[in-house]
Amino acid sequence: MLGSLVVALLAAGEPTAELAKREVKTLTLNLPEDWARSEADGTLRFADPSGNAYVLVDVGAVQTAGMKPQVCLDKILSAMGGEPGWKSLKLGKSPAARRVDSDTTPDGAESVRTVTYVGCDGKTTWSLVFHMDQKQQERFEPLAEKVAQSVAYAKAPRKGK
Repeated sequence: MLGSLVVALLAAGEPTAELAKREVKTLTLNLPEDWARSEADGTLRFADPSGNAYVLVDVGAVQTAGMKPQVCLDKILSAMGGEPGWKSLKLGKSPAARRVDSDTTPDGAESVRTVTYVGCDGKTTWSLVFHMDQKQQERFEPLAEKVAQSVAYAKAPRKGK
């Protein structure tokens, strides 16, 4: 049964993106190797060559020393409009949240799906915002999940090193 599921997934025709470890300030994550990287105002953008998806990556530092990770995440969510639609989870061994939104142009010609992840470990705050063509969500939403699951906070340097 599992073998037939794997064969069915491989037969679906969508190539699996090769992921490469990237460092963004004090965060590491796995992003598609062939996505073009650009930067504007401190936000990194990684764009799919097809033009059907991209991800924005922001990483910052907590301004209050000693803040508990959950308190930090609660502040982020509050600043983003509160709780509605956010699903709590753990990424990089710290609290995080996920929200999915869809938007359609007034004429209905184009539809965009946005999957947003935010998190904090008490020292570092981050967000991943995936924008994808709604028609391509079956291809890109699992990729967004893989990228989010790969989030890791940089280890603090050991004293004396």
